[in-house]
Amino acid sequence: MRYDLVVFDNDGVLVDSEPLSNRILAGYLTELGHPTSYEDSLRDYMGAAVHRVHDIVWQRSGRRLPEEFDDVLHARVFAAFERDLEPVAGAAEVLEKLVADGVRICVASSGSHERIRVGHRKTGMERWFGEGQIFSSEDVGRGKPAPDLFLYAADRMGVPPEKCLVVEDSPLGVRAAVAAGMDVYGFTAMTTADRLAGADRLFGDMSELIGLLQS
Repeated sequence: MRYDLVVFDNDGVLVDSEPLSNRILAGYLTELGHPTSYEDSLRDYMGAAVHRVHDIVWQRSGRRLPEEFDDVLHARVFAAFERDLEPVAGAAEVLEKLVADGVRICVASSGSHERIRVGHRKTGMERWFGEGQIFSSEDVGRGKPAPDLFLYAADRMGVPPEKCLVVEDSPLGVRAAVAAGMDVYGFTAMTTADRLAGADRLFGDMSELIGLLQS
């Protein structure tokens, strides 16, 4: 394998959280007087940190979201995770194979550390990622599509960007990886291939990833 580190996005790549969280976000924004469909939420916010929601709502409406927005949103999302969250099909097998082969892995997610941990506990992903392998947009000044998070993760893991591969499922994440000077494989399970056009390779089933890494 030509990569020393595989950097996984979390939501939609390791845990199947995007349908849950985006339905909740769309419903909450609509409740607050900012009509948003599920499809709108996926298009505008998938792969982004929550500050992007605040920014876009302000730009479009000239109105600020309430101070309690983040806390209410997180509470609703975490409750849904505890009830319904599942791992992405095939993700555990990929991680098991990479670890067995001695390949280093980490997570670099727009979600908060708490969100990542809640999802990992529910889905069993916590067995693969220790504290030193989880990086959040909370750790840097700017979230995706800025490259900061991926560069921070690589630096903390001690691997140069050109030896890193990012696995992403959002246009924002692909843009961030490209800006960081890293190769990126786009996972098309929830995002059409044309929206991930900047990726070096595209794949639609997580079970395909090991074969791509070995080719």
